[in-house]
Amino acid sequence: MWELRSASFWRAIFAEFFATLFYVFFGLGASLRWTPGPLHVLQVALAFGLALATLVQAVGHISGAHVNPAVTFAFLVGSQMSLLRAFCYMAAQLLGAVAGAAVLYSVTPPAVRGNLALNTLHPGVSVSQATTVEIFLTLQFVLCIFATYDERRNGRLGSVALAVGFSLTLGHLFGMYYTGAGMNPARSFAPAILTRNFTNHWVYWVGPIIGGGLGSLLYDFLLFPRLKSVSERLSILKGVRPSDSNGQPEGTGEPVELKTQAL
Repeated sequence: MWELRSASFWRAIFAEFFATLFYVFFGLGASLRWTPGPLHVLQVALAFGLALATLVQAVGHISGAHVNPAVTFAFLVGSQMSLLRAFCYMAAQLLGAVAGAAVLYSVTPPAVRGNLALNTLHPGVSVSQATTVEIFLTLQFVLCIFATYDERRNGRLGSVALAVGFSLTLGHLFGMYYTGAGMNPARSFAPAILTRNFTNHWVYWVGPIIGGGLGSLLYDFLLFPRLKSVSERLSILKGVRPSDSNGQPEGTGEPVELKTQAL
């Protein structure tokens, strides 16, 4: 429980809350229908992608800028963060998403806010098809995050923030026609709780969580394995305090997982 006494831990939790609030506010705001006619998919996709790219640049060095419970779950599966940190991240993300959606709801005219860009299945798309789509959307997204965040790469090419943002944009360009492109349980949860509409809501949890877990397993255990023993992985999951080269506890309180996710 040493993390609870670390200032950097609480800064990271607040960063996840703050970043998810802004992500949902700008993403959902760009998805509202202000004029009659079809929704511009490219506009929505770019809004979500650019919002995430901005937040990765802004808070990536503080918390890793997960901004997504499925991404946090993926890092947990890969034994790159403790159970305590993962739980706190997810709680902060959900609270931030609801706060962002609530602010958007309060500043938007009733005639425009509608269902607040609630994720819904396209007519004719079954729940099994929708879940599969969400799995694939989140899988490619998590693979991109793991590859761009990986400190083991010799010389990262290009911008990490833009790479992650473009991956999210790609998911929206495809997924909006099927499921509205959830890819993020917090983003789907916020409008659902404000509009009290949870129809097929489980799809937007099960799909991204499975996709995130598969992405983590595929990258960390098959494509570019991390050579960690079982005891090392368990220590990380338990949140055992890191030690310096002399075997003494470090005084900085900086989490191990943030060192591996620094941008």
